[in-house]
Parts: sequence; structure tokens; C-alpha cells
Amino acid sequence: MGLKKIVIVNGHGGNLHALAELAMELRDKGIFLSIFQWWPAANKLLPSLFKPEERRNACAEETSLNLALYPHIVDMGKAVDEEPQRHVTEAEGVLLPLGTADYTSSGVWGKSTTASAEKGKKVLEAVVDELVKHVNRLKNAKNEDLAIKPKT
Repeated sequence: MGLKKIVIVNGHGGNLHALAELAMELRDKGIFLSIFQWWPAANKLLPSLFKPEERRNACAEETSLNLALYPHIVDMGKAVDEEPQRHVTEAEGVLLPLGTADYTSSGVWGKSTTASAEKGKKVLEAVVDELVKHVNRLKNAKNEDLAIKPKT
């Protein structure tokens, strides 16, 4: 199809490793794939909007975004606050093959009860604006600037 530049908007941290691998494989073929993740962008763009315990999996930040986008399917009566448990095998510098259920029974890694549609709208506006900036930078980038650099 002739595509040389692609942006993937990733909504799940568990996808990152596979997407990064794909991006490297495609770059070898002359296709530049970038991966936009909204939650690190929101953390940098709106550092004081949420406390750290509100920025983790299924917490107030994600719930707020969903309240802004899909208020009809978010039931705040089911929102919970749950601190994730450490796994018995955790150690510094070790990557473990664990999932959310290994850390929390609800899926929430902190506070979700402080979510609001108003905060979600702020997140949505900030991250969409940042995504648009990235897409424009990528559109304006020369293909030779995106290609793999020759080894010296």
C-alpha cells in the first residue's frame, strides 16, 4: 500500500512490548511506526490533576477518561480503592510473568473512587492535542530521517 509512516494509539500497557517489537521489525522494512500511549502523556501534561495512586491501572485517571467518553456505561457505584499487593517473588531488577490478578482482586491498582467526567475531559483534550502535534511532526518528517541509520 506504500505506507511509510504509521501511528498506533495504544490503550493498554500490556501491548507495549509486542508493539515495540513490531515497530522495530517494520523499521527494518522502511516503515516508521510510532506508538502513542495516552497515560504517560497525561502524566507529563497534567502532572497535578491526579495523585500517583490515581494514575495506575483502572484508577481515577482511566475511569475519568471513560466517564468523559462513555458516561452511560461507567457505574461509579462499583468504583473501588485497592492497593496492589507485592508478589512474593518481587525483587529489584526482576521482570516477572505476572498479570493484574496477581496483584489485585478488583483490577484497580489504587484509587478509582475520585474519578470525574470533568477531569476526564481535561485528560482527553490534553492527550488528543499532544497526539495531533505528534502526527503533524511525523507527517513533516523526511523518510530519510526516520530510516535506520547505517552502522559506522
